[in-house]
Amino acid sequence: MNPLLTTGLDAQRGTTTLSVNLNKVALLRNTRTLGIPSVTRAAALVLEAGAQGITVHPRPDERHIRAHDVHDLAQLLKQWPQIEFNIEGNPFHNLMDFVRAVRPHQCTFVPDAVDQSTSDHGWQFPQDAQRLAPLVAEARALGVRVSLFMDPLPAAMRAARELGADRVELYTEAYARARGTPDQARVLAGFTATAQAALREGLGLNAGHDLNRDNLTDFLVAVPGVQEVSIGHALIADALELGLAETVHQYLRCIHRASLTR
Repeated sequence: MNPLLTTGLDAQRGTTTLSVNLNKVALLRNTRTLGIPSVTRAAALVLEAGAQGITVHPRPDERHIRAHDVHDLAQLLKQWPQIEFNIEGNPFHNLMDFVRAVRPHQCTFVPDAVDQSTSDHGWQFPQDAQRLAPLVAEARALGVRVSLFMDPLPAAMRAARELGADRVELYTEAYARARGTPDQARVLAGFTATAQAALREGLGLNAGHDLNRDNLTDFLVAVPGVQEVSIGHALIADALELGLAETVHQYLRCIHRASLTR
């Protein structure tokens, strides 16, 4: 069994970890045929700067991450045995092929459509449970931790646990949109309640989507038990101004500030 499923790094981590999503690096590269910027070079740079994980979301049309990127990153990460590799995607499209071939530390099941520009909702229960169950079981049998991309609905956490998931990833766009508005407290309270429900069910907790340097600390202070945040779009955008290494440092500072406040 992959030790990251239940032991190993999980037992050592005292604060939330940062997994950098490299999709937007691949998107830029794919506009030309020169192979730059390099996805693997970007991975090395963020890891050298202190990121604890790499995330990719290869879609069937390969508009950003391509199949060879997944395998190239898996090869690179053999040099970084302490680093988590998280592959996201729809298990009814192409995700399971990568899970079977690469056996990442974690796979995040996301219910996106083939033509979607980005993920915009979580799994629905009981509607999705029956068809997800055998794929969750297969991934876990391969030693891969399974995280389900979920909306902030406390009542759905028991269903996720009963399905066999190890973690849920809270879809945080609603929080990002509400921040700074009169709805912020109400929306954030929904995430807090969902996290508490997940923890009661024994689920691990991840979060991602539109988290950035401005909103990350407040989210982590309010939402208990977040083990990992996956951040791509905002982080890569910030890197255009600050550089990858300094950007990673700043996101890690956001996480550290939250750990001092909790």
